[in-house]
Amino acid sequence: MFSDIGALELVTLIVLAVLIFGPDKLPKVVQDVSRFIRKVREFSDSAKQDIRSELGPEFKDFEFEDLNPKTFIRKQLDGNEDLSELKELRSTFDLRKEMNEVADAVNGRESAPAAAPATVNGSGPDLLKKQDPPAAPERPPYDSDAT
Repeated sequence: MFSDIGALELVTLIVLAVLIFGPDKLPKVVQDVSRFIRKVREFSDSAKQDIRSELGPEFKDFEFEDLNPKTFIRKQLDGNEDLSELKELRSTFDLRKEMNEVADAVNGRESAPAAAPATVNGSGPDLLKKQDPPAAPERPPYDSDAT
């Protein structure tokens, strides 16, 4: 629960608690706080149990921690043995290079030539090669009723 609190912070909290509540009332306050935390945990556990019982037997191994998107994705990817395609796709995609090319295209500058081969796997056109801009299309007539 307090995994990110260091020793100095813990000592500071204890000193503040003694100064605020006093040494006479501090044990009663700690007891009340621990009782409150225990009741909240019991309420949370009973709510989880009620939800599991309402979902039925097909969700008997359901864990609420799986609803966290990071945990869900990690669990799905760990179960998949064939991650080579994902790693290959990740290694071929360079976001910084793509953003620089988009910025160059928007600003009308010529981007640096790509070091990619002229064809992909020896067949087909290179999709990374900058293509000629299309001819300016004819402007459609203005329709005042459409606006």
